[in-house]
Formats: sequence, structure tokens, C-alpha cells
Amino acid sequence: MRVLITGGAGFVGSHVADELTGRGHDVVLLDNLLPKAHGTDEAPPWTAAHHLVRGDVRDADLLAGLLSDVDLVCHQAAVVGHGLDPSDAPEYASHNDYGTAVLLAAMHRAGIGRLVLASSMVVYGEGRYECPDHGVVRPARRRPTDIDAGRFEPPCPACGAALESRLVPEDALIDPRSTYAATKAAQEYLASAWARQTDGHVWALRYHNIYGPRMPRDTPYAGVASLFRSALERGEAPTVLEDGNQRRDFVHSTDVALANALAIETAGEPGELTPVNVCSGEPHTVGDLARELALACAGPAPVIAGGARAADVRHVVADPAMARKLLDFEARVAFADGIKTFATAQLRDPVTRP
Repeated sequence: MRVLITGGAGFVGSHVADELTGRGHDVVLLDNLLPKAHGTDEAPPWTAAHHLVRGDVRDADLLAGLLSDVDLVCHQAAVVGHGLDPSDAPEYASHNDYGTAVLLAAMHRAGIGRLVLASSMVVYGEGRYECPDHGVVRPARRRPTDIDAGRFEPPCPACGAALESRLVPEDALIDPRSTYAATKAAQEYLASAWARQTDGHVWALRYHNIYGPRMPRDTPYAGVASLFRSALERGEAPTVLEDGNQRRDFVHSTDVALANALAIETAGEPGELTPVNVCSGEPHTVGDLARELALACAGPAPVIAGGARAADVRHVVADPAMARKLLDFEARVAFADGIKTFATAQLRDPVTRP
């Protein structure tokens, strides 16, 4: 198949390109090479083996030409990260949501009916929790006064009791907590409407915490693994917020690429958007990540700092069953092995701050 990968020079998109090429597919990469993601406006070296078109996914005329001879689209292009400030919202919405709307309209005009969408676990907000007395509940909001006092676990909204974290399935409530999360949820809604209107199909791959080679570094938009490694390269201890016991599912970038390839090669139900968790199935704490990476880098031990960012959630632990069932996907890279290789993996150039 011939596949257009938007954001194809990026962290995940470039790994998808390599995986697809290795499986015999033909790829075209579209990327506008935003410096805040790439550290430079130059094409990274790992794109040399692929056909890279520099341009913006919001450019309908450019898309019309690119879509004329492709079979499906793998949509990775997005401004990513926590969303540092509400004033970032127009930029996030423009790139992520307006860009997706332009792409979907262009796909409809080109007669392309299959999309693989890079979604995210952030659409869930908090993960799934169970109260001993009230069953599965949406936890009450973590108040700043509780965070300041070191009370990090969200309470039951009915009785205030401590909750147990459970695996998050794909039918969990969508409840975004940050600007970025809201734009990822909106992407899913736009793509779902497009699928119903066109009888097309969308795989919405809800990535969990990705790490691996080619991550951006030394930028607040990067993932926590990159932030920790950047600190260690400076000879500094990684700073862990809260108490370090917040649970996540860390998945290697090559496994995320595999999940994309399997979705591209698997036809879905026409007229539907099918969400799938892309995860390792091997949850660890943020503190685990910091400690393992510090050991692998022979650097200073992490510092537990307390506190939390305004939109941070406590636990998001993925249920991998749907990915196994629908895509025959299982992660191949174990946490310990992945962190050991990540300690010396090639990252992107540092982002130059204004």
C-alpha cells in the first residue's frame, strides 16, 4: 500500500515510516518541521530514506496533490505536550483540530476511506478507579490543598474513601484535563463523524506514555522520559513530581510503530471509529522510570519534589486486551530493556528557546 504519514518526520511518525517500509509498503511523509518539536527546521537524518514533503496539514491544496495516489492516511501530525498555559489553546486547536478537519475534507474529496489516527490516553483524564463500597466511579477532583499536603490519591466522590486503580478500557468516559487532551478528544470526534458520513473507517490509536530514540529533548513539550534523560545528561538529578508513585504504561516507540502498521494492514468496520489502547501491558510508576533511567545513565538518584501540574492525573493504566483482539498487537520491548537502550539512544537536537 501507499501511505501518507502526516507528521512523518516526527518522533512517532518516523518510526512508523521505517516499520512500514520494512514491511514492503510505500510511504510519503508530510511534515512542517516545527522547531519546537524538532529543535531545528532542518529535516532530521532518519528521513533521508523516505520521500519527505515539507508542508502543513492545514494546506488543502497541498493535500489534494499528495492524496491523489495514496491508499490511506496515517495521521500523526500534532502539536503535543501537556499544554503549558491556556493561552496555548489557539495554537493547539489550529494545528490539531483544524488541521484534522482539513485533512478529513481532503480525504473525502480524494475518495480515501481509511484513516489511522494518533490519539492518546490523555483523552481519558484520570484512569479507572474502584471504590470498595460504590464500585467503579469517576474520582473526585484532586484539590490544590490536598496536593500541597501530600495527599495525591483521588478520593471517591460519594464517600471520600481511598480508591483502587484499575485497567482503563476503551469504553471509559472521555474526560480531557488539558488543552492538548481536549484537542485529541476533538480529533476523535471529528474523525468519528467523518467515518459515519463517508462509510469510512478510523483506527484511533490511544498511545500511552511513549519513549524511545528520536524523542525531542530539553523542551517542556517532551514526554517525561525525555525530561528525565535531559536532566541526567546535564549531570542533574531527575525531578519527580508528587511522590513518584503515579502509575503509567510506558511503551517503546518501535512498538507504537508496529501497532500503526498492524492497523494499516487491518480493515475495520465501515462507518466506525474504533479506539484501541496502544500500551505495553506492563505498568510502572513514574518513580520507577526515573530510578531505572538514572541507573542506566550512571547519574544521580531522582529527587521527589511533591506538587503537581494543574492538569496532572494520578494513575492511567491501560487495558491491552482490545489491541490483542482486534490488531493482534502485543508490545515486544520490555521496560527494563527499553530503558537501558534509551539511556544512550539518539534524541533530537535541543530546542532553542526564544
